[in-house]
Amino acid sequence: MDQLRTQTINQLPSGAALIKRELCYTICFIFILISSIIALNLGSSSRSLPLFRFDHFFPRKLPPPFPHTHPLRACDYSYGKWVRVDKKNPVLLYDEDCPFLDPGFRCHRNGRKDIEFLKWRWQPHGCYLPRFNASDFLERSRNGRIVFAGDSMGRNQWESLLCMLAQAVSNKSTIFEVNGSPITKHKGFLSMKFQDYNLTVEYYRTPFLAVLGRRPITTPPQVKLIVKVDQLHWRSKQWKGANVIVLNTGHWWNKEKIAKMGCYFQEGGTINMTMDVMEGFRRFIKTLVSWTTKNLNPEISHVFIRNHSPIHYMNGTWDDGGVCDAATEPEQDYKKLRPESWNNQYIANAIKEINNSKVRLLNITYLTGFRKDGHPSKYREPGTPVGAPQDCSHWCLPGIPDTWNEILYAQLLSMEFRTK
Repeated sequence: MDQLRTQTINQLPSGAALIKRELCYTICFIFILISSIIALNLGSSSRSLPLFRFDHFFPRKLPPPFPHTHPLRACDYSYGKWVRVDKKNPVLLYDEDCPFLDPGFRCHRNGRKDIEFLKWRWQPHGCYLPRFNASDFLERSRNGRIVFAGDSMGRNQWESLLCMLAQAVSNKSTIFEVNGSPITKHKGFLSMKFQDYNLTVEYYRTPFLAVLGRRPITTPPQVKLIVKVDQLHWRSKQWKGANVIVLNTGHWWNKEKIAKMGCYFQEGGTINMTMDVMEGFRRFIKTLVSWTTKNLNPEISHVFIRNHSPIHYMNGTWDDGGVCDAATEPEQDYKKLRPESWNNQYIANAIKEINNSKVRLLNITYLTGFRKDGHPSKYREPGTPVGAPQDCSHWCLPGIPDTWNEILYAQLLSMEFRTK
């Protein structure tokens, strides 16, 4: 018996061997667990919430570089944050030498010394904003038309896109105004031809987008002008057949401007002396959205209605000493943003009601609201009288409208846009 007990004891592993075996088991278990978690994280989508995150050690792959061979997934680019570009000099899509810029938007030439406002990029929450690719955009738009119609903020965006696209054209002389008209903000219609692509990028100055007419003789004397809320501007006939149409209005739809102009609203041939500006705008937006569905071919035209571009007058209004020249970087606290413009809700509601995938909201209000630093302010075009109001409505170029066009491009990619 003693001999058997001794033999059994001798067959048992020593204490050191036992610890070594348990340690080996533990390491194997941890390795299998970590491998499983990594596999789950790398395979999960950007919207999912994996059990553990290893993003810092195993970064997720970004979408492939351009040109895109597959449409981007749907994304709300409207909400996010401005991220500082960690470079000594800003990375610009173009500079003030672009020949298509209005003098009033060339802020550096007009005396602005700082360029800090150019060292920020927009980062949407939860998705990737693709890099703007001018060559790809031009190729997708070949033999087509891109139309901007609206007020002077629409002109800001139009000039921005011209300069962004022109970067892909080596011979700038192949880009010209089709009627030989000079680039001036006082022109009601301008059409820039990209000859190598047989593409026109057009701008129509129609601040109300609606018909703005003189008062009928039979109306009361306080009526100076009428806005027909059931009719689009006569130039809308020229927008038909365009491949991309970007519409904006709103800055002229405010109580103060309407009152100063002696403007009243007309519908169905009858002037309504009691209709206020909010009701007039609501009715016109429904007219506008209805026009897009009745007059545009969804197989050809991609329509975007851009909402309000915030202004940033401080210590007064535009005509009462308001300024914005002290701002040199974006607002960091979203709680300090001004309330959203009332007309944005009417635009969003009207677009939702028609449920047309080829008519979209270009929502730039939130991201633009942070950029109090991006206006021309006191650095206005040469010849502006001393003491003239600061411009805290429009935008320096290069500047914030470039981001609007980056989002426009991203939206078109998601719609698989290409002219036929």
